[in-house]
Amino acid sequence: MKTIAIAAVMLSTSAVFHANIAVAQAVSVSPPALAATVRSADALAGARMAGEGTLRFLGFDIYRARLWVPPRFDADNYSAYPLALELTYHRNFTAEAIAKRSIEEMGRVGSFSTQDAERWQHALQEALPDVKPGDRLLGVYQPGVGAVFKMGGRVVGEVADAAFARLFFGIWLSPKTSEPALRQALLAQPRTAQ
Repeated sequence: MKTIAIAAVMLSTSAVFHANIAVAQAVSVSPPALAATVRSADALAGARMAGEGTLRFLGFDIYRARLWVPPRFDADNYSAYPLALELTYHRNFTAEAIAKRSIEEMGRVGSFSTQDAERWQHALQEALPDVKPGDRLLGVYQPGVGAVFKMGGRVVGEVADAAFARLFFGIWLSPKTSEPALRQALLAQPRTAQ
């Protein structure tokens, strides 16, 4: 996942992330508070947790990631579906570090101009809070619209740019991710129709 979730997926701008996945399991029942937050968006009605995994770097836990998807979600076409990605942090990160690392990881997923990179990094830095251990950041992907970020049940920011949002969530979900094991853990049960 390298970055994120939605993310915030970074140690520092020079760090290279390696995922060492904790037990990933798909479940049909979600923690009540998170389930209510995720399902509060009409597009995610009936959402279920598809999978989860932990990103580690040099033996240190960086964050735990959980993916929430709607019924009939298709991982091969992830960018066509609304979804939510929750990151529970185990380390302190500034919004600036998260945004910078996110743009680097988005470059692995797809190409974009230097101007887009600068604009998106600024927008993401403005949309995200600094995080500390125990903070949970929820990124909600809205296809064709953008991304909304929530913490503690309230919106903390958003980036209204469809191309940005597709690449940002691709950090975790694209086959081009730098963390294929984390992607696999998050998509542990992606094709279950409900």
